[in-house]
Amino acid sequence: WSLSDLCSNGPEEALTATDKAQPALYATSFALWTALSAELAVRPAGAAGHSLGEFTAHAAAGSFSYESGLRLVATRGAAMARAAVVEPSGMAAVIGADEDLARQIALDRRNDGGRLWVANLNAPGQIVFSGAQADIDWLVAESKDLGVRRVIPLKVAGAFHSPYMQPARDELADALEGVSWSEPEFDVWANVAAKPTTNPREDVLDQLTGTVRFSETLSNMASDGIEAFVHVGPGDVTLGMAKRAAPGCATLAVSTLDDVVAVAQELSVP
Repeated sequence: WSLSDLCSNGPEEALTATDKAQPALYATSFALWTALSAELAVRPAGAAGHSLGEFTAHAAAGSFSYESGLRLVATRGAAMARAAVVEPSGMAAVIGADEDLARQIALDRRNDGGRLWVANLNAPGQIVFSGAQADIDWLVAESKDLGVRRVIPLKVAGAFHSPYMQPARDELADALEGVSWSEPEFDVWANVAAKPTTNPREDVLDQLTGTVRFSETLSNMASDGIEAFVHVGPGDVTLGMAKRAAPGCATLAVSTLDDVVAVAQELSVP
């Protein structure tokens, strides 16, 4: 299938399918990064990406080539799509719970025979669970008794960032064997460790079945001295996360080519 044709013409149902969405997002985000980096007068202090975005961050930092990354995310997307259809599973966003409460809810459910895990720690008060569809339905039904404000089922193919993705992790591990890694030009912060990676191959594998600690990643980056965050890619989802996780830092977005020059100029002002 043609990546350029899909990105330009859709249709949306194909573009949002797990196996097609991942290479499409990677390619589009990297194209925006290429345009932005050509205009920047300063080098980034570091980079991070939410889930798939961790691969774009590595490509931007030169950890591997764009082409190697594209092959990896294509393998990852197809493997995750296959893992997602093995049995009914899903994800749900929980509003109004902290990490301790969320992990206790998931642990109690597993102790009762369920399959529920904390998948994403996106921002203060915004946490995403993954699990069997029956456990996601239970989470929605019991939200008030569990002490959370709201539970929102997500329109996703399956229980990403949970043990349900172990088959996809195994496939990606095989694909990573053929990738040549280089020293990154700037720090790349890992999803699972929430700190600059020292073992990138294991980090990108671990996030498939582990928790994406993005809120902690952003707050740690701010504590490390980073003063401005730039969302590079379609939409602006991580921009909102940065505003909540790292208040006081500047937040900018490069979502289209029209944003490139203005953002580069703003970043170049002393």
